[in-house]
Amino acid sequence: MSQTISWDEFEKVDIRTGTITAAETFPEARKPAYKLRIDFGPGIGEKKSSAQITDHYTTEALVGRQVLAVVNFPPRQIGPFMSEVLTLGFMDDDGAVVLAAVDKAVPNGSRLM
Repeated sequence: MSQTISWDEFEKVDIRTGTITAAETFPEARKPAYKLRIDFGPGIGEKKSSAQITDHYTTEALVGRQVLAVVNFPPRQIGPFMSEVLTLGFMDDDGAVVLAAVDKAVPNGSRLM
């Protein structure tokens, strides 16, 4: 378990739902990854993310999928690509990332409570 944080610290992390609108390979990345465009709805809009999720997902299977992402980290330059949000996932037994997602559709931009 990680270090204990306060509720106020947790509330600073802005985790939202969004729908992947585009996914493409990212050959310039050091580790296999995709470049994603994710729609977070009217309040946030569409954001870009780099995600190392190539083991379990194809670009075609990702489009239309609703995911969770941290939207209030500063943008991060990954090679020639500026990643604006952190798409969330968990490592499986083999170290491959499995996306974190909701089990029923919710409006894009919904905040984790």
